[in-house]
Amino acid sequence: MLKAGVLGAGHLGKIHLKLLQQSDKYELVGFYDANQDAAKEIEKEFGYTSFPTMEALIDACDMVDVVTPTIYHFECAEKVIKAGKHLFIEKPITHTVAEADIIRDLAKEYKVRGQVGQVERFNPAFMAVKDMIGNPMFIEAHRLSEFNPRGTDVSVVLDLMIHDIDAILSIVKSKVKHVYASGVSVISDTPDIANARIEFENGCVANLTASRISMKKMRKARFFQKDAYISVDFLEKKCEVVKMKDAPEKPDDFAMILTNAEGVKKQIYFDNPEVESNNAILDELNSFAEAIKNDRVPEVSLTQGAEALRVAMLIIENFKII
Repeated sequence: MLKAGVLGAGHLGKIHLKLLQQSDKYELVGFYDANQDAAKEIEKEFGYTSFPTMEALIDACDMVDVVTPTIYHFECAEKVIKAGKHLFIEKPITHTVAEADIIRDLAKEYKVRGQVGQVERFNPAFMAVKDMIGNPMFIEAHRLSEFNPRGTDVSVVLDLMIHDIDAILSIVKSKVKHVYASGVSVISDTPDIANARIEFENGCVANLTASRISMKKMRKARFFQKDAYISVDFLEKKCEVVKMKDAPEKPDDFAMILTNAEGVKKQIYFDNPEVESNNAILDELNSFAEAIKNDRVPEVSLTQGAEALRVAMLIIENFKII
């Protein structure tokens, strides 16, 4: 078992502590939080071992899970890697693209593994259909959330939209060509509502919308490709696949047939792939343990995390603020 520790014991850090303790792939050695008063309370309430310094925790671990505010990611990650320890780091990977590139290169230099916590990659609805998404040419994603002050230290792009950016980049095997974006600041200093249009070199277009001041939650993505439409509901963990194939000569009475202007007939087929229940955060942590054990590239590598951040920053830089 890998000895694991957590840097940062806020809301998400507590979840990671709980799941690392439950995992059969890790031995949780403890955590470090800069707020020592809060750390003592957590230690007393949950029984986790609180370390007096970041360095002391890192020294005691094989893998360190960084769940601090984003602005501290680079400082923590650099210390973890230079200590020769494997790094799991929450999204976004760092505060700037330059920092992300340094972390990626340091991991190669010190020969350690690194994974970014893009949890939607492990959403069971997405996992159920990702192999069916072949060459999408249009993608639409909506990620709407009710207001929560906890995420307003960063733009809604880095807080919410980056989930869909990462998922889309993992599907579309082409470089980004153009980015167009607009944002609205309603309650925060940075945009709370954002829309982005990403155009890829292969002709694919992705239209992404994110909001953190909505009245209801929504996390949906739709992928359109030749002869198929695939929808993913990340929130409800549901998915649907609609395929079109050449209609048989003698379709049954209940078949849905479409005929185009040239007289070509297509039959519509509906499929609801089985979605297996899981704990996505536990799965991403366990998958990292497997990557370390088998010396393979993690599911969401530091390179992929850096690329998702690069595209997110392109969106922010191209904002037309309303």
